[in-house]
Amino acid sequence: MKHEVTTYNTKRVLANTLKALMRTKPFSKITVSEIITACKINRKTFYYHFEDIFALLKWMFEEEAIEVVKHFDLLADYEEAIRFVMKYVDENDYIISCAYDSIGRDEMKRFFYTDFVGVVTSVIDAAEENLNKNIDPDFKQYVAKFYTEALSGMLIDWAKERDKHDRDKVIGYLSSIIGFALKSMELYDR
Repeated sequence: MKHEVTTYNTKRVLANTLKALMRTKPFSKITVSEIITACKINRKTFYYHFEDIFALLKWMFEEEAIEVVKHFDLLADYEEAIRFVMKYVDENDYIISCAYDSIGRDEMKRFFYTDFVGVVTSVIDAAEENLNKNIDPDFKQYVAKFYTEALSGMLIDWAKERDKHDRDKVIGYLSSIIGFALKSMELYDR
């Protein structure tokens, strides 16, 4: 248990250092050397925990947002989960903007794809179980990909252009779309 705590704490220090550096410079200009110097750890320690800076960024997002969303009851609380994600984006807008500006929209979507598709698939699986349906696995995979692309794209667009869109309207739109999708599953059975 002690090793896991130490590992987590080291990762947290690295993530906080990356966040601090992202306040002052583009993500693409941040180096491992800068991070380890600021943390006062050695290079081996960094690479023991992370393959590269992208892996550190991904872990940070997963730890701070994706893992939290996974603990929501997404069938009942999907609107609350959307609100949480939007609040996270508001509180960390400089990180999102910095990463977006350095790696671009398409790479951001690819960056989050596995996590988003996992969350969407879990919602579909829970809906299938809740509705006592037996949905074709190919259809489930198709629906998961479809909604992952749509939701991740819309959330990334909203993150980059928050000032142009009314937050409550966006939450309402996304909630309506998710609610509609869940209701439509009631109609589908193989």
